[in-house]
Amino acid sequence: MELTSFEWLNESEVITREDEIAIYAPAGSDYFNNPVPENKTFMKPQGDAPFYYTEVEGDFVFKAKVRPDFEATYDAACIMVIQDENTWVKAAFEKSDFGTTAVVSVVTDVVSDDANGCNIEADSVWLQVARVGNNFAIHYSLDGETFDMVRIFLLPVENTVKVGIEAQSPTGDGGYRYFSDLSLEKKTVADLRAGC
Repeated sequence: MELTSFEWLNESEVITREDEIAIYAPAGSDYFNNPVPENKTFMKPQGDAPFYYTEVEGDFVFKAKVRPDFEATYDAACIMVIQDENTWVKAAFEKSDFGTTAVVSVVTDVVSDDANGCNIEADSVWLQVARVGNNFAIHYSLDGETFDMVRIFLLPVENTVKVGIEAQSPTGDGGYRYFSDLSLEKKTVADLRAGC
């Protein structure tokens, strides 16, 4: 996929080799609007992880193969759709707080939810986000061919959104997150649950 139209939110170090792009996730970086208040007060939204994106109008299917270096809890490589700091979604391959590596999804409409999906034994996985209107679906694949649904949801966004890849290390010392096989198709899928 040609990345010349991509831009940065929170620019970071990038290494490109062969068909893979590596983005450095700084220590403490994340996108998360914590739904659990501290002392009855919600924390300020966090949105400081490197996000490399392009703007997309209307329906689309975006996918990428992701490979994090798992060290600390919540280390992840993600694909994201962002309207603003209070309206966004990410699909992550993440080191969970249960000691697993899992496909995790976070949907944010002012505050974030946080849903662990399938545990994955491999060191990489394909992630996909499909949009039809304001309906979205997240899928994952172990082979890049057969995709299984993680979740389907409604998110009130504008016609044009930012779509791209994100590298995070919320509790760790940082590290590289690897992305390959990026694909962005401007199309309306016939079956959102199936993602095709």
